[in-house]
Amino acid sequence: MTTTLMEKRVGAMLRHWRETRRLSQLELALRADSSARHISFIETGRSRPSPDMVLKLAEHLDVPVRERNDLLLAAGYAPQYRETPLDDPAMGVLRAGIDQLLKGYEPYPALVVDGTYGVVAANGGIGMLLDGVAGHLLASPLNAMRLTLHPEGLAPRIRNLPEWRGHLLHQMERQIALARSAPLRALYDEVAAYPLPPAHEGAERPAGPPTAPFALPLRIEHDGQVLSFVSSISTFNTPMDVTVAELAIETLLPADRATAAFLRERADA
Repeated sequence: MTTTLMEKRVGAMLRHWRETRRLSQLELALRADSSARHISFIETGRSRPSPDMVLKLAEHLDVPVRERNDLLLAAGYAPQYRETPLDDPAMGVLRAGIDQLLKGYEPYPALVVDGTYGVVAANGGIGMLLDGVAGHLLASPLNAMRLTLHPEGLAPRIRNLPEWRGHLLHQMERQIALARSAPLRALYDEVAAYPLPPAHEGAERPAGPPTAPFALPLRIEHDGQVLSFVSSISTFNTPMDVTVAELAIETLLPADRATAAFLRERADA
């Protein structure tokens, strides 16, 4: 690829991210301590950005770490961020910390997923909720979206499935808008096409955000009782590795006293 073609490619990619973030060239220039003229030259291929400028613009455009590597490659530079498998010895301390965190959260459910909702770790609270899930959904690799929304997964036991399904699909839509991920788009198309279980057939996806006292709960049947949880998602601060950047820790907190009491009694049994 010639230098000119590389410059045009990285320029077009940066323009895409700027327009996605709804920033003008001037706004981006002010944030990146540059000029609108220089930003314009980069986007049109008249100027080749340095590696530092590519990373600076990516930072101010909140470009995901994986896509920052793509920008560097498009500009003719080596990737900046490694992608280390979680089973690599270098990740040993991180894995131990994650396992300790999940264990310490019990009896409340908690799990860790990657950028396409593949389950990389989970605690006993999650295992409890998976009772009755079809075996083919529990085969490796586990996927949290499939487990939740598949008609043979958790879906038949989720009391507020239309609302919870709408929440999850909207969450995926936002991620797809922020990161151009073909695997994530394929997963979205798959789970969005799942038929609703018979008890929920005919229910429509809510047109807007559902109302709740403080957050949308996940209301799910387990062992003859309806448990209610609210979800919290955490990510790692300033990750320098693609794998770490795409990890998310999801914890389920009891949304009512009955659920908290049920989990405490189960833990004490």
